[in-house]
Amino acid sequence: MITQILRAGPLASVQDPGRFGHRRIGVGSGGALDPFAARVANLLVSNDVTAALIEVTLGNFRIRFTDERVIAWCGGAFPVQIGQDKISAGHAFLVRAGDELVTGAPQIGCRMWLAISGGIDVPFVLGSRSTDMRAAFGGFNGRALHDGDDLPLGEVTAPARAHMKTMREKRLSSWSAPREWISTATRYPKLRLTRGADWDRFNTSTQEALMSGKFTVTPEVDRMGVRLDGPELKRIEASDLLSEAVVPGTIQVPPSGKPILLSGDCQTIGGYPKIAHVITVDLPIVAQLRTGDEVRFQETSISEAHSLLLQRERDLDRFRIGLDLKTS
Repeated sequence: MITQILRAGPLASVQDPGRFGHRRIGVGSGGALDPFAARVANLLVSNDVTAALIEVTLGNFRIRFTDERVIAWCGGAFPVQIGQDKISAGHAFLVRAGDELVTGAPQIGCRMWLAISGGIDVPFVLGSRSTDMRAAFGGFNGRALHDGDDLPLGEVTAPARAHMKTMREKRLSSWSAPREWISTATRYPKLRLTRGADWDRFNTSTQEALMSGKFTVTPEVDRMGVRLDGPELKRIEASDLLSEAVVPGTIQVPPSGKPILLSGDCQTIGGYPKIAHVITVDLPIVAQLRTGDEVRFQETSISEAHSLLLQRERDLDRFRIGLDLKTS
């Protein structure tokens, strides 16, 4: 079966948790910019957490379903409707053949992840169905979605079929995922970070400016990274550096002193000094940043970052068990 893209909006693409194990050959992880929200959305429709879904940027998206499926979405503050039904983030909804889902522009944040039971059935490339739009491979023909595209859907799993049966009377689930998982966008985000390998290449006043200053997201923001405007971050010495590995969350400082916060589609190596790294559990907030947003930073320890990540994974396991009990 297929689902039809009637209006793709500014940017929509097929993504999954990402493409791992290939950074040594220059292929980044990519995938959903908030892989945790993608996993939650997939669990809500009884998919495997690695199933491919649709990442929508800045809304104005419309899709038609050609058969019965369960859908759910997580992300920014988007208005989402199917007919007269408003679909809140984190709730499962049973769609029928001919139903159309419509999203407007978000009030807060900029991205959402739409999961459909059965997942988007595009080919695996290097172990992932994610779209790498810069390299033009993966996803749907290696590109962003266009108006009129017909996306192939996978077979609905047995758990999803059982889920669908329980929803035929009341199409919208009364239960949902925790709010902090399904809606990570905030008006005044504060990102926790750890010191980077090049922290000591900056003097004390610059380090303090990073932690106490207010930074604004410039128009130079995309899936690769976010350029910030704020206190100038000056190096002690302006010597050249060897290119080294970078990852999503790395904060690089170019000669301009305006930091660049790398995101999911970032390159695998970079030559700018790495002053800090945003911790993994806060990357969902980075995924929602858009031009004009104001950002502050707060230092934390690596051990605290590890503890927060482990706790989130434990919480997700408990949520998965609870869902199995509700939908079985």
